[in-house]
Amino acid sequence: MKRIAATRLITLTAAALALTASALPLRAQEAKLTDVVLANPAISLSFTASYLAEDLGIFAKHGLRVKQIELPGPGAFNAVISDSADFAQPSAITLTRAAAKGQRLLAIAETSNRPIIQIALRKEIADAAGFDPKMTFNQRAALLRGRTIAVDAAGSLIHAYALLTAHRGGIPADDLHIAFMQPPSMVAAFKTKQIDGYAMSPPWPLIPIVAGEAVLLVSGPEGEPADLLPLANNIVVVKPETCQKRRELCVAMGASFKEAEAFIQDHPDEAFATVKKRFATIDDKVLVAAFDAIRKISPNPPVILAKGLENAELFNVDAGLMKPEDKLSSYEGLFTDEFVK
Repeated sequence: MKRIAATRLITLTAAALALTASALPLRAQEAKLTDVVLANPAISLSFTASYLAEDLGIFAKHGLRVKQIELPGPGAFNAVISDSADFAQPSAITLTRAAAKGQRLLAIAETSNRPIIQIALRKEIADAAGFDPKMTFNQRAALLRGRTIAVDAAGSLIHAYALLTAHRGGIPADDLHIAFMQPPSMVAAFKTKQIDGYAMSPPWPLIPIVAGEAVLLVSGPEGEPADLLPLANNIVVVKPETCQKRRELCVAMGASFKEAEAFIQDHPDEAFATVKKRFATIDDKVLVAAFDAIRKISPNPPVILAKGLENAELFNVDAGLMKPEDKLSSYEGLFTDEFVK
């Protein structure tokens, strides 16, 4: 009995040592990961690429342990300025507007090349106003007159899109009522008829549309307005000095987004199944439509174009968030493709 017990002890000890030894490479690998904070303006499918990069281990593959945080509207951009985040995914309109005021960040990737916003308007209001999806963009935009529309944050891309749409519809600034709230609150406020509609990126506007309670008034993913395409929509920004002093971070982040964007195009079913887990409470029909919209505007590779930044500035001006004379004369130093090409 003693011999058997001793044999078991030796066996268990050897097994424990073997298990410890096998765990060492994994722990060593985890120890090598560099911690990075990535700020997003909202919880939205707009950030599918970064969700996939985290959930599929793409960030880790490139040596990064990324913590994604949500800071509404321009807050994500400001987090990089204040060193609260290493990277952020704001809109290009925030990048150019800040640059005009002397706050310059560097865009290293672009995750969508059209306006990603959709505006849902209550169906009975749209029907009473004679809504027809075949109307021109400006005609449909005019139906916002006198309405209360929710957006996520003041000065955000979402806010700008609502203002631009109203402007194209000939609506004075004081004839469009804006309510600021986050997406889940938009859905609840729409249900209780506190608002007439809302502007947001997918999947949120599609919830009442799929339910037959709202119409899709205008849609950036469908290329509206057409004269502002291509538009550098969601971008990945960082302080220029970060890429100078810690170049490996920008190389890893750029490679991660390049791989994630390719995955969206090359493996749509698997990409959808992965990102769906983050939106488990959203109806499948809504998510399918939302993912299709995101895939349509996801560039592969995620290279930024100067024309996209120029159109972002025109977007700012059209929305009334920037004076024409404040437009930048050059975009040099504001973007690079070296990390994603």
